[in-house]
Amino acid sequence: MRGIARLSVVLACFLCAQALLPTLAHAQATLAGLARDTSGAVLPGVSVEASSPVLIEKVRAAASDETGRYTIPNLRPGVYRVTFTLPGFKTVVREGVELVGSTVVTLNADMG
Repeated sequence: MRGIARLSVVLACFLCAQALLPTLAHAQATLAGLARDTSGAVLPGVSVEASSPVLIEKVRAAASDETGRYTIPNLRPGVYRVTFTLPGFKTVVREGVELVGSTVVTLNADMG
């Protein structure tokens, strides 16, 4: 009798996990883009922060690479504030950036 009860619990857990996994796997978006100066030259080392109440850690960060490109993957759907900073340049802030589903949202920054 205890064996049947254990099997029922394991089966119930398995079915719940199968139902939740597709939702979790598809609910991750990515922010990506290019940081440049006003002349169009790429800027490596730009700090890019995405903040939102939907994030457990509240802020996710990345830096632009030698080609000026950055990527912040695995973001939950929601509304974000994205901040680009680099010493010697004005900070660029983008408010109300909405991420939906598993899309890749391109957000470039021209820093002056």
